[in-house]
Amino acid sequence: MYATIQKWGNSQGLRLPKALLDLTGLQENDRVELTQAEDGIYIKKAATKHRTLEEYLVDFYGKPIDEIPPLTEGEYDWGPSRGKEIV
Repeated sequence: MYATIQKWGNSQGLRLPKALLDLTGLQENDRVELTQAEDGIYIKKAATKHRTLEEYLVDFYGKPIDEIPPLTEGEYDWGPSRGKEIV
């Protein structure tokens, strides 16, 4: 099966034939993961698993959760109250 990359707004788009979508179980509005490989691009259905806060932190900091230092810097003084803030 072949397809052509075409202009789509400010990006480039690729239309996937219905037969290919049917074979792979993909459908309109499915989220997919694109992976660059030496010989091309791989497309697979993205996992829909909800991530925990710990997983987000590990992904953000790029290290295991036990190596992430706690943020215990204390309070900040932002100056005197202005307006009608409740302190």
